[in-house]
Amino acid sequence: MASQADYVDKMQLRQSYRNLWHTDLMGTIAAHPSYCCFSIFCGPCVSYLLRKRALYNDMSRYTCCGGYMPCSGKCGESKCPEACLCTEVFCCFSNSVASTRFMLQDEFNIQTTECDNCIIGFMLCLSQLACICSLIACLLGSEELLETAHIMSCLSNFVYCTVCACMQTQHKLELDKRDGNFGPQPAMAVPPAQQMSRMTQPVPDPDGYPPPMVSGQPFGYPPPPPAQGYPVPAHYQGYPATGYAPYPPAGQYN
Repeated sequence: MASQADYVDKMQLRQSYRNLWHTDLMGTIAAHPSYCCFSIFCGPCVSYLLRKRALYNDMSRYTCCGGYMPCSGKCGESKCPEACLCTEVFCCFSNSVASTRFMLQDEFNIQTTECDNCIIGFMLCLSQLACICSLIACLLGSEELLETAHIMSCLSNFVYCTVCACMQTQHKLELDKRDGNFGPQPAMAVPPAQQMSRMTQPVPDPDGYPPPMVSGQPFGYPPPPPAQGYPVPAHYQGYPATGYAPYPPAGQYN
């Protein structure tokens, strides 16, 4: 079993990811408003569908929380993965959304932008502040503090539901891109099962994987434009404008 230091080291190395989400959190409502509404009112159902889709509808690959939590692999996933996933999305909703996000970032070498980090950080800070206000109000028994705590809790819940809905819509758009729903794209092979675990897979090279050849033509995720400050790797020359990073060759994840 990997140590906590190994987990921290891998999380730090993943900061070198260079690809971007198809749509940032601020743009998800405009990009797909109907799915945002669906995610707000049926969050656990959306989380279930997105996780299953992220696993290429192969539930034999499923691990609780994507292999990111200490309980992963110890919840009987191999015997009844559908029931375990249902339990995860309803009982650990926030973890299920975060795990799907980590899986997509690891699979496609996607970084989280500063804007997305600020939104997620604001959501977490507001939740902590609402909890602190509730504790203080309970200890002091002040009516004014109780009312303030109630308002803070309502605001925190509203922000939490909104950000989670935007996050799940962002994941859906990324999966649409992977599956070629934005236009014809080269067929892609399903990655090895080991790639679906965030903490147990090796960290890819920051410049991405060397592109394989399909019918004599390279394919893959486009490198970020030079305007973002990243150099274009030599093996990305001649890449098409759309597509995803190719999966590593067989045996990469031994």
